[in-house]
Amino acid sequence: MPNPWDRGSALLLEEMGFPALATTSAGLGRSIGKDDQQVTRSELLQHVSELTNVISVPLSVDSERLFPEEEGGVRRCVELLAEAGAAGCSIEDYDPSAKQVVPFDEAVEAVAEAAEACGRTGLVLTARCENHLYGVLDLSDTIDRLTAYREVGAEVAYAPGLVSSDDIGRVVEEVRAPLNVLALPVAPSVEELRKLGVRRVSTGSLLFNVTRRTLRAAARELLDSGTSLYAL
Repeated sequence: MPNPWDRGSALLLEEMGFPALATTSAGLGRSIGKDDQQVTRSELLQHVSELTNVISVPLSVDSERLFPEEEGGVRRCVELLAEAGAAGCSIEDYDPSAKQVVPFDEAVEAVAEAAEACGRTGLVLTARCENHLYGVLDLSDTIDRLTAYREVGAEVAYAPGLVSSDDIGRVVEEVRAPLNVLALPVAPSVEELRKLGVRRVSTGSLLFNVTRRTLRAAARELLDSGTSLYAL
């Protein structure tokens, strides 16, 4: 399940045959001149509406913490995403304002609130444990969190940053929920992940980053040498 960042990339990926797509908060942010975790709720909702208006495959939304600080909190954000045409959304347990993973009980409570709203609106909820993405390499805590998130209603588990086959296999076995894995360069291949029991693979901001690097290299050639060999 690749992650487009605008209508053009979404259409291209749909045309290639991918059965579902997901947004990327980092890709969206950088494409509109912001950093990751700086996109506002209204900007995200506009983005989701733009994508769902041009594609026909289901769209899952990288909705960070579901904007608990906004009016109506998590529940209202889920409702608005459903109205914008999303098929699913996610909630993560990292708080950028505190620069740390949210305490266990608080994180579980937030997932439960999101799950209740998703149950009412028909969205598939992915609950994310951000430990490994932010250097908290505590697999037992990751498993405990994902298990608790499943128990309060999350349908998909996700721990971005997992790359070891042993770790991924253990999460699949112990959490007992469909697992999404981020397709990092050092992670197992999609086929290897399938054999481990992984149910979904996403690309996060990787496709956007590759596109940006390619653009930068081409522009550098044009600026430095005045040639357009990059277009060959």
